[in-house]
Parts: sequence; structure tokens; C-alpha cells
Amino acid sequence: MSNASKFGKVAVLLGGKSAEREVSLDSGTAVLEALVRSGVNAEAFDPQDRSVTELVNYDRAFIVLHGRGGEDGQIQGVLEWLNVPYTGTGVQGSAIGMDKVKTKQVWQGSELPTAPYRIVSKDSDAADMVHSLGLPLIIKPVHEGSSIGMSKVEKIEDFAEAIAKATEHDAVVMAEKWITGREFTIVVLNGQALPVIRLEPPQDVAFYDYEAKYNRNDVQYGIPCGLSEAEEQQLKALSLRAFQAVGASGWGRIDAMQDEQGNFWLLEVNTVPGMTSHSLVPKAAAAVGYSFDELCVAILEQTLTGSAH
Repeated sequence: MSNASKFGKVAVLLGGKSAEREVSLDSGTAVLEALVRSGVNAEAFDPQDRSVTELVNYDRAFIVLHGRGGEDGQIQGVLEWLNVPYTGTGVQGSAIGMDKVKTKQVWQGSELPTAPYRIVSKDSDAADMVHSLGLPLIIKPVHEGSSIGMSKVEKIEDFAEAIAKATEHDAVVMAEKWITGREFTIVVLNGQALPVIRLEPPQDVAFYDYEAKYNRNDVQYGIPCGLSEAEEQQLKALSLRAFQAVGASGWGRIDAMQDEQGNFWLLEVNTVPGMTSHSLVPKAAAAVGYSFDELCVAILEQTLTGSAH
């Protein structure tokens, strides 16, 4: 890139203290290398090792911190305070997007389709939950990403164990109706929905879990996604509305399902998605002609516009 000097000195924020630290280190290293190849004066910055006050010495920040501390509005607030422009979603949208229940409440209030859910604890009545949501259902920590702490519950006897597993990661846990059907992810970049990707985990995986996301090479990614043109356009439009409803901006990902009747259901939003070799954002961007390096520069360019944080 000829004019990389316009970015000044860039901090690539990676690592951090969340349960997703290792993935963030992989993503951040990939982004850093891409920016350096493109001529950008970029450096790695791990908030676990350095005081965030040092960010005042940078002209802008590329946030690749996944999970708590990086994806929930905390680092965004620090950067706002220091007046350092940064990539992606602002404080409020990050905080909502990281909270699966708040996200669902916003979507429900916006009349967007999302699976029924209940907040649960170890004291919750399993029979009541099953009556309300049916079986199977999925138990999730409310504030974790990368499918950490999630369990599919197929019989009532497994309910307590699933809650205990989720509670290890989060004080707030939710039960969500299990949707049988096809899983899709929709990448949003600069106000556009990129081609939809269909996720097909191998048969021995109950859902697209942490292991499938990061460690396995037998997950199938479908582009084109197998939907009709009309369905794909419908899902893209729905995803853009969902992304904007929570206040997300710049770049990110919406995960959704299509049930066996053909209805779409929104699952969650990712405001700092993975950028590793396994990740979905680079796959979707490649489908519209972006190389990985071009994608990283395009995301960084969000910090130059008048609408930047």
C-alpha cells in the first residue's frame, strides 16, 4: 500500500486476559503481519503485559482482543478517554453485543427473530425450563464467546451438569431453545453484508463448538451457501438490521440458523470476530476479492473517517 504513512503509529491490540486469549494472540499476530506487509507502522500491544495508558503514544488502534476486556466496551472506553481512534464497534454496541441476553432483548424489541430463551441458575426448575423451551436446548454463559462453556442438553438429567459447566465461566447463564436446521454466518464490512457462509461441522460434533472453530480441519464452509438468491438476500438484510440494532459498526459477524420450516433465527453478534487462518471473516472477504492484507487495511481505514470513534 503506497500511502500507509497516513495511519501513523498503529497499536494492534491482542492477547488480553479473557478466556479467548490464545485465539486473540493468533488473530492479532495475523493482522499485525498483514499490516506490516502493507507498509503500516504497526506494533503488537498486549494489555496483559502493558499499561493501557501507554496507548496514548499511538495514532490509532486495531482491536483484535476477543472476549471480555476487548469485545465488551472496556478497551473501547479507554481508547475514547485517550482520544485514540479505533476499529470496529463503539462502547455501547460492544457492551450490548458481548451480552447475549441484552442482544436478544434488543432484537426482540426490534421485532427481529431470535430463539426463545430463559436466564437460568443452579436453582432453576429443569422441568419448568423444558416445558418452556422444549428439548433439546442449549445452555450458554451470557458473556463468553467462541462457544466457551456451552452444552447441548438432550435429556432433563443433563440440565444441572450443563449449568454447572457454564457457571464456571460466567455468573449469568441462559437456556435457549435448540433450533434444528442449517447454520450460517454473515460477515458485515463497512455497512455491507458479504456473501453468506454455511457452516457444516462434522457429524460427531453437536454444534459449531470451540474445538470445531479453532482446532479441527474437517468443518465445511460453504460459499455459495446453498440458499436461494432470494433467501440469501433476505438473510443479508436481516443481518444488517440485527447488526445495526445493537449499535455495532465497522466490521463484525452475525450468526444465524435456518430451521427446517425455512425460517431464519438470529443467534448472536460478534463485534471482534476471529482473524486466524480458520476464521470466517477472511473467507467471506475473499469471496468478494479481498486478500487478507487488503481486508486488514480496509478495517484499519475505518479509523480515518469522520464517523470513527
